[in-house]
Amino acid sequence: MEILKKDTHIDFIGKRRIAFIISAIVLIVSIGALATRGLNFGVDFTGGSLVEVGYSESIDVGEVRTTLEKAGFSDATVQYFGTASDVLVRLPISESQQTAEISNNVMQALRAPYGERLVEGLQDGVQQCVSGDSTADCSVQMRRVEFVGPQVGEELTEKGTLAMLWALVGIMFYVGIRFLSWKFAVASVAALAHDVLITVGLFALFQFEFSLPVLAAVLAVIGYSLNDTIVVFDRIRENLRKMRRRSPNETLNASINQTLRRTLLTSLTTLLVVLTLLLIGGEVISGFATALLIGVLVGTYSSVFVASPIVFMLGVSHKDFIPVEKEGAELDALP
Repeated sequence: MEILKKDTHIDFIGKRRIAFIISAIVLIVSIGALATRGLNFGVDFTGGSLVEVGYSESIDVGEVRTTLEKAGFSDATVQYFGTASDVLVRLPISESQQTAEISNNVMQALRAPYGERLVEGLQDGVQQCVSGDSTADCSVQMRRVEFVGPQVGEELTEKGTLAMLWALVGIMFYVGIRFLSWKFAVASVAALAHDVLITVGLFALFQFEFSLPVLAAVLAVIGYSLNDTIVVFDRIRENLRKMRRRSPNETLNASINQTLRRTLLTSLTTLLVVLTLLLIGGEVISGFATALLIGVLVGTYSSVFVASPIVFMLGVSHKDFIPVEKEGAELDALP
């Protein structure tokens, strides 16, 4: 814990070439995965049907998947939804069947192994199943059905991409105005683009499902990474005004080391929460938590090894923050 009690003296700027090589390799892999494999878009973007099914006891998703394949749903995606007795079935758009037909056919297929069929028109609206000669509650129950049309999916894809682009543009203007320097603006946006490409690229590489919650997590990563970067930039600006006898290299290193404790502690506490969501949050938010986990790790790295070195390479110096003296200022001060 000694590192948390005093400032470190690590030469981050001197190690920028190694960091850039690592970033370049990961970016090439991410961009390659996006170009060759593409994102595994969920029903939110591609359109299709989503059926949530509840079993009376634990069920193996492999058995559910096999049952649906035998019924003709070979392209169905099956996964647990919170517990081992709750299953989520995703189906792409079918031109030959309506949403109601698809959900009914899915439920018939899943109830078939139990020898059950749904009885309609019972009193009080209670759904029961007939198994042989007896009537009882269904062993397989349909909890909900959702449908997203192809037009909605395309619109979400377009607007989601535009949301990220406008966020980056707005951040560039904000940072440029805040620090009165285009160098900080360019460096911050470059670091954010680095974080987004790696996060999205890893989703393409491992074919994790990319849904609306994941898009929300990517936008949250932009805000989180920017916050870390702004803290470091604030200290750099402050030290460039105070440490005029030091070189820009020394000043930037001192600034990063002075904020390192805050950066690590903030990232650590955030990661603890994200890991908790990932481990016990269930399938509903697993994609969201995974994107946040990747984004927090990459964002912490980029605020130290990407944003600040880019500012240094753009030639930031003490002169950028020395106030320009007005000619005749001494005469203006005279009565």
